[in-house]
Amino acid sequence: MKVLLIGSGGREHALAWKIAQSPKLTKLYAAPGNPGISEHAELVSLNVEDHAAVVDFCRDHSIDFVVVGPEAPLVAGLADDLRAAGFATFGPSKSAAQLEGSKGFTKDLCARYDIPTGAYQRFKSAEPAKAYIREQGAPIVIKADGLAAGKGVTVAMTEAEALAAVDDCFDGAFGAAGAEVVVEAYLDGEEASFFCLSDGRTALALATAQDHKRVGDGDTGPNTGGMGAYSPAPVMTDEMVQRTMREIIEPTIKGMAKDGNPFSGVFFAGLMITKKGPELIEYNVRFGDPECQVLMMRLKSDLLPILYATATGTLDQVTIEWRDDPALTVVLASKGYPGSYDKNTPIAFIPQESKEAKVFHAGTAMKDGQLVATGGRVLNVTACGSTVREAQARAYDLVGQVKWENGFCRRDIGWQAVAREAT
Repeated sequence: MKVLLIGSGGREHALAWKIAQSPKLTKLYAAPGNPGISEHAELVSLNVEDHAAVVDFCRDHSIDFVVVGPEAPLVAGLADDLRAAGFATFGPSKSAAQLEGSKGFTKDLCARYDIPTGAYQRFKSAEPAKAYIREQGAPIVIKADGLAAGKGVTVAMTEAEALAAVDDCFDGAFGAAGAEVVVEAYLDGEEASFFCLSDGRTALALATAQDHKRVGDGDTGPNTGGMGAYSPAPVMTDEMVQRTMREIIEPTIKGMAKDGNPFSGVFFAGLMITKKGPELIEYNVRFGDPECQVLMMRLKSDLLPILYATATGTLDQVTIEWRDDPALTVVLASKGYPGSYDKNTPIAFIPQESKEAKVFHAGTAMKDGQLVATGGRVLNVTACGSTVREAQARAYDLVGQVKWENGFCRRDIGWQAVAREAT
């Protein structure tokens, strides 16, 4: 099978690494890829926003299957154009990708189909949003409606913080993503990431994970795209997984189909496990980043036929095996992230992968023969262990071996699971 992988981040490096292990693979291309992905795939300098160019490439290179990694091309309808041209494609249609492309769309779907989530209101201007916040009080959550690379969410613990977040959105801090704002109830509990494949009819639950969104140790500071993750998430017991499937995922699949937006791809449900049970914080329509990295480390099965079955409506014929050992990833980010940071800072050394550990590239490039950091989140230092504590120790040992002066990381990834292991 000749495969084209779309994307250039840590998630795509993890997918490329796993797809490259498949005996069913003939050739793997990645557009645009990154230096880490180049170890597993031939990099292609395609403009992914030019859908006609992507289709032409697939025709010219007899591509059998396209895997779309990031959310932006999905929201822009790349999967629709590829499928219309006759190419099997992993990733939802433009109409189904609204689950991530619009927070309000998802909230309305939840309201229509009784999917548990926080109470909310949608606003297209600042003053009504502020009046609602004053009426509700804090803590409260402010979200830019559109795609904001994981940065358009403010969990406001004070009314002043909430009002400032509304101003940020409508003043253009998140561009077009902030033209509409969703204000929703603060959910108290423990967060978890739940992944599930769907071919539009069949649902297949994947492993669970727990992300660490805030930039600082002890879950302090602003939200980010994710500073580290581990899998599995202990809070997601078998009972909680079953409830999530029954109360959240299955009604979503049925509701999307009923509304004329059948979903094919991966559901990434951000959950809050509250006293009432699982409640939906938001949906993403692609693998999480950095959750994908720990999922791929734990996946025993061949990934390629699983993704292909999802894309071709044959998911009912697939089973998946996972390693019991937990995996943990630490994000090395550029100093200053999620604010402004220096680009093209040199990375002098990255340790080699082993059976139990791998460093995935997220925001890197080669400049004049030197590996440099080009993004906010730059490397995902990932390891497995017999316990979360062991995986954590291995990951941080590797972090210590990376030679990159402009990098920083949280030092407490996995703290909740490690605390559970100690009791």
